[in-house]
Amino acid sequence: MSGGSVAGAPIPGRRTTVRVVVVGDRGTGKSSLIAAAASENFPESVSPVLPPTRLPADYYPDAVPVTIIDTASSLEGKAKLEEELKRADAVVITYACDKPETLNRLQTFWIPEVRRLKVKAPVIVVGCKLDLRDEHYPVSLEQVMAPIMQQFREIETCIECSAANLVQVPEVFYYAQKAVLHPTAPLFDQESQTLKPRCIRALKRIFILCDHDMDSALNDNELNQFQVKCFNAPLQPAEIVGVKRVVQEKVPEGVNDLGLTLTGFLFLHALFIEKGRLETTWTVLRKFGYDDDIELRKENLPVPSKKAPDQVMILSTQAKRSFMFRN
Repeated sequence: MSGGSVAGAPIPGRRTTVRVVVVGDRGTGKSSLIAAAASENFPESVSPVLPPTRLPADYYPDAVPVTIIDTASSLEGKAKLEEELKRADAVVITYACDKPETLNRLQTFWIPEVRRLKVKAPVIVVGCKLDLRDEHYPVSLEQVMAPIMQQFREIETCIECSAANLVQVPEVFYYAQKAVLHPTAPLFDQESQTLKPRCIRALKRIFILCDHDMDSALNDNELNQFQVKCFNAPLQPAEIVGVKRVVQEKVPEGVNDLGLTLTGFLFLHALFIEKGRLETTWTVLRKFGYDDDIELRKENLPVPSKKAPDQVMILSTQAKRSFMFRN
């Protein structure tokens, strides 16, 4: 099973836009970051607060436009800031790499403020002005952020960038968009490092639907049909062998003589998620009719059929299999 994507393909029930709100202390580079992302150039001068900025649908592979909202850090703009945070699909919190005190404010003010407002959007922490960081400050981003991410689970990703040097600027809003379109929380429990029950139930249902010969394993042909349905491309024989080898090395019971077992199928999705490739699992779920809460969309639920008083309805074997593990 490949981790391919279906860039640009419309998926029913999916968002048509993503609203990203950028907050942070004054002077941390919010407006310069936004302007650099939109123009792909470093602005020599920039307004204190930019108007809403739109990245078009073709800016990122998922083909969903991003609207970026700049905010003021002043007390006068507090009401507007709170209003924007409550409307956010994702929140970018900036700090300045050359000002350690702004990183401290992340923990003492900004994330607590997001929590106080009961904002449920994923948070992306961004260290701006990477080009100005003290060369004699050897601490890595991972060392700095690991304890913070452990404390604040709403942080989806941390990244450092430089608007001046155009380093990792597009990536900031790519990760923000990705956190909205392909969220971690419904799929994976960060504490236990396991798939969540609802995700497991959905994947079990998908496995059963793809197991056409009902032998509790996906053979090469069934794997290929699954791959084409989800990613519009077949697997090469060598790729199938490679997938099975990866599974068998980690989970011996994930593969048997008949093919990939349910255990192996679930393992692969957990592996994709652990490696940050959540779009793979989300593509599969959406192709099989699930929404962002991993519930079947209404158009995929059975519609009661009209029948005469002396008629009865009997589900076929295929129909019974179709509705197994719906919840």
